[in-house]
Amino acid sequence: MAHILAVDDDAELRRLLVTALTREGHQVAALDRGDAVTEAHCQWAHCILLDVMMPGEDGFATCRRIRALADCPILFLTAKTGEADVIRGLGLGGDDYLVKPFRLGELRARVAAHLRRQERTPQRRLCRGGLEFDLREKALYREGQPVALTRGEYAICEHLALHAGQTFSKEQIYETVFGFDAPGDQSAVTEHVKNIRAKLRVWGQNPIETVWGVGYRWKRNES
Repeated sequence: MAHILAVDDDAELRRLLVTALTREGHQVAALDRGDAVTEAHCQWAHCILLDVMMPGEDGFATCRRIRALADCPILFLTAKTGEADVIRGLGLGGDDYLVKPFRLGELRARVAAHLRRQERTPQRRLCRGGLEFDLREKALYREGQPVALTRGEYAICEHLALHAGQTFSKEQIYETVFGFDAPGDQSAVTEHVKNIRAKLRVWGQNPIETVWGVGYRWKRNES
């Protein structure tokens, strides 16, 4: 289930969007104007459907305002079909462009495709259990508070968390995190994991498990 924000001044279309996407198992919130979209909406949403031609702040202006706040796909819904409009919308940070009238089946399929892509390649935030990774800042947070990790410790956590449930050998982790030509050897991974566990235990977290004779993995139930 994903959180989807639908923004359109057409009440009937909003009703159709809510009905169609709720049937897909999503939680849908609807707004009737662009300037009603807040930072809280942006943090909540996994996907935003944004009409272009709305009174007051149009969809392009809304996209420009919220793009830095919304770490999720933005799909424009509009009757404007000109190439210049498409280029402008995508240039402002939109991820897709559906021309009205569109078929609800196509909308559902496109939303699903963007959500799958977002899940595969998170751009900014990655949540694993009670831990949140800021992938741009390269920092780990627990309930909004930073977890004090070294650069190497964070890199190991991020790599394992991005591939939750997958087991990596110490050699694979070392080469991925530190590079083939880095000084030291894979035994350093053992010490890093020991330190990571100690630091996360303070926060009530123990997401890294040892696969004896193989290596380490991020617990799938912590994903």
